[in-house]
Amino acid sequence: MKQTLQLKLSQHLALTPQLQQSIRLLQLSTLELNQEIETFLQDNPLLEREDEPAPEAPAYAASGDALQTPAESLDGAPPEPNFGDAVPADWIGEGGASPSRDDRNDDEPSFAEIQAAATSLRDHLDAQLAMMPLSECDRSLVRLLIEALDDDGYLAQSLEELAEMLPPELEVDLDELQIALKHLQNFDPPGIGARNASECLALQLANLPASRTRDLALKIVRNHLDQLAARDYVRLRKAVACGEEELREAQALIRSLNPRPGAQFSPADTRYVVPDVVVRKVRGHWVASLNAEAMPKLRINRLYADILQGQRGSGLASQLQEAKWLIKNVQQRFETIQRVSQAIVERQRQFFEHGEVAMRPLTLREIADQLGLHESTISRVTTQKYMASPRGVYELKYFFGSHVATEAGGAASSTAIRALIKQLVGAEDGKKPLSDAQLAEILGQQGIVVARRTVAKYREAMNIPPVNLRKSI
Repeated sequence: MKQTLQLKLSQHLALTPQLQQSIRLLQLSTLELNQEIETFLQDNPLLEREDEPAPEAPAYAASGDALQTPAESLDGAPPEPNFGDAVPADWIGEGGASPSRDDRNDDEPSFAEIQAAATSLRDHLDAQLAMMPLSECDRSLVRLLIEALDDDGYLAQSLEELAEMLPPELEVDLDELQIALKHLQNFDPPGIGARNASECLALQLANLPASRTRDLALKIVRNHLDQLAARDYVRLRKAVACGEEELREAQALIRSLNPRPGAQFSPADTRYVVPDVVVRKVRGHWVASLNAEAMPKLRINRLYADILQGQRGSGLASQLQEAKWLIKNVQQRFETIQRVSQAIVERQRQFFEHGEVAMRPLTLREIADQLGLHESTISRVTTQKYMASPRGVYELKYFFGSHVATEAGGAASSTAIRALIKQLVGAEDGKKPLSDAQLAEILGQQGIVVARRTVAKYREAMNIPPVNLRKSI
């Protein structure tokens, strides 16, 4: 036993800081990427956006260690390629980029101003309460009930629970709360202050002119709403002693009511996205190009870089290198997104031609093998990245899905099967809706081998009710 020195040569993969940054940027969404870049812009004075006014500085000479001219990239490569035009205005809709302040009329209110000006449910009810000739005690109790309403306009707590919350010295009994509730239920919108769906619909029907149809609908919502929801029309007709035509008219009247009267005052939680890729049909071929509006345009601050040339030992050298890495990694991120998107478009070109029914099964491995990338890279690229097409805006992951075997030995995409089920249900006879077994049989006749439980799973995923709830009178 003795100590010796040995020389061993080996290879291993090391995640350099540049590679770690590249991986992190790849998995970020467009919004998260812009937030990350804003942090870099604040911390690194050598980095700036191209849309910012550049300081006056002489052009650089392309010599030795000097920086490249503006016509060259940071590593001496050709100029940055043009990744495509912005998304057409008729494709963006609400999900696209908003116009700049210069392009917009200053007199037009912004989205934030419109949202702030929207009247809430409580403000709407308080305005009506201010015009009611009530005593101060009744006014306070009605205001208490208004505060207890949920976003749909329902009174979530019982009157007993509200009475227990009040201080004993006020000596408020249930009769006073009941009177205050009657006042509230006379406010607009009709149905406000109800304690359940039956009471909400009954309050709205009570505001309509008296008629036989209204009286029948009122009787149904008060006593037989469960049977109507279960579409048990035979038992329902016996319970209310009416004919089929009368029941159909009463059902149509009930369907015209609003079971959530307060929802119209709730702010809409709208999600806005900017597509990373735009798909167009060019000379008979579908082409994916990057959305220029989603691409941050970065550059090196020429003034600071010019000063740095004469100060080799300056601490800004590391920040210059970090700025170069960031610009290169951002470009590489969008190039990878464009490559993956084009590969998806080539595989799913029938979808862009004919819609969901033509979607073909696709896995991450297929795209990874085609582009020579790892599956994890494809997964990062397709997460929270969006593609704008004439058929709408889709997340890239939307084009991947499981498959079901066909009689011909091929495979059908689960998305295409869902689209077929939706078409079959939409075209069915309301009096004789198709069961899951019948849907599976019809799909089998078209060559798609799918079990009844699979049809039921797809139907539930699309929020399509079962056969008994789809049956009409």
